[in-house]
Amino acid sequence: MPDDSRPDEGPNPEDEFRDMLRDILSGKSSIDPSQLAGAAGLPADPASINALMQQLQGALRGNGDGGISWDAALTQGQNKAAEGQVAVTPAEHAALDEAFHIAALWLDEVTDIAELTVVPRLLTRKEWVTESMPVWTQLAEPVANSISDSLTKVLTDQAPEELKGMMAGASKMMRSIGGTLFAMQLGQVVGQLASEVVSGGDVGIPLLTDQQAALVPQNVAAFGEDLDVPIDQVQIYLAVRELAHARLFRHSRWLRLRLISSITDFARDISIDSGRLEELAEGFDPSNPEELRQAILNGSLIPPKSETQLAALARLETMLALVEGWVDVVTARATSRLPRADAINETVKRRRASGGPAESAFSTLVGLELRPRRLREAAAMWQAVTDAVGDDGRDALWAHPDLLPTSADLDDPKALVARLTSSAASVAAGTEPELDEVDQALEDLLREDGPDRPHEG
Repeated sequence: MPDDSRPDEGPNPEDEFRDMLRDILSGKSSIDPSQLAGAAGLPADPASINALMQQLQGALRGNGDGGISWDAALTQGQNKAAEGQVAVTPAEHAALDEAFHIAALWLDEVTDIAELTVVPRLLTRKEWVTESMPVWTQLAEPVANSISDSLTKVLTDQAPEELKGMMAGASKMMRSIGGTLFAMQLGQVVGQLASEVVSGGDVGIPLLTDQQAALVPQNVAAFGEDLDVPIDQVQIYLAVRELAHARLFRHSRWLRLRLISSITDFARDISIDSGRLEELAEGFDPSNPEELRQAILNGSLIPPKSETQLAALARLETMLALVEGWVDVVTARATSRLPRADAINETVKRRRASGGPAESAFSTLVGLELRPRRLREAAAMWQAVTDAVGDDGRDALWAHPDLLPTSADLDDPKALVARLTSSAASVAAGTEPELDEVDQALEDLLREDGPDRPHEG
């Protein structure tokens, strides 16, 4: 009897699916490549369509492990960023180098957090995409995996009976191609964001490598165009903000890992609405992919957050607000001698409150807002702490994660200030500081377990 299990007997489901996709990509199918580009959220121009075809063909030639190749995101982001890019002029380079030099001197006057050991950089938009993409993909990967897995399952379940074997056998390839489409969508978002940001830390999270500060000269110039402020003041102000942000993450080395881990842990808990995907699959018309594209872009595939997710999001927002609020207060103090610092600060606040179109696209794509909601309260708290215990007392709170203010401290900064001033007064007088209930309980526990505790028995 013949052995039905032999791999050369009968058609291979993965090969069948591969042939079907090749027909689509080669134009032999009735599906127009421009329709696929629309489903991926890309422009229907020849260059974008060609890039999409190359990426999908690359997925077909992949190793079949079903993993997401983020090269598509990087390529798409670089191409998008390069569209309106201009080179840094020698005059801009000299002016911004000087701005960073002044910013470092002024920051030294208001904080003891050490300066960077890496020289600040001036990045083109394309370079900003290249340098920041590893973090963007790290943040987006959990959601991309969820969408790819869910889409593969739904398409397999919805396939006609005669195609189910083929679809099941090609699930890894389908997952890879779905991930490629998501990656290209992310690349579009990051490429657009490159035209909106002015620096490495502009969105609040540490996008660049450790200790690296950077400005995007083209966007700094655009930022200052609508302001009745000399451009050198704009350059110095933005350089101070960027250096303050980078210095903080260098000083508190645990902060970067904790913040990015919190974001990725939150993203891993995001589930995909399979019911919504099934509705799209049932009525999907390849000649009109707009509904599928909008479902990805408007976040409707991501269901409302659970109570656990809301609690995690609140903790994450508090941490982001603490970072941004500290940067605001330190920048205000360091730029106090700039005549138009207040006007620049107001523009920064308005810009941050509204965000840009690319930030909105990212928040719907991965279900996460980048702008902390409690920034105003955090800045007010840091200012109150500075007024009460000075720059050193304020910055000492970044020495360890257990010392960081909490959400309750944002609600009641007076209580935090009272604790800090009481502790500072006790240290100055050479007496033990008054402990609150939690600290007293910990102190009692340590004394019970200490070496002088009498042995029982």
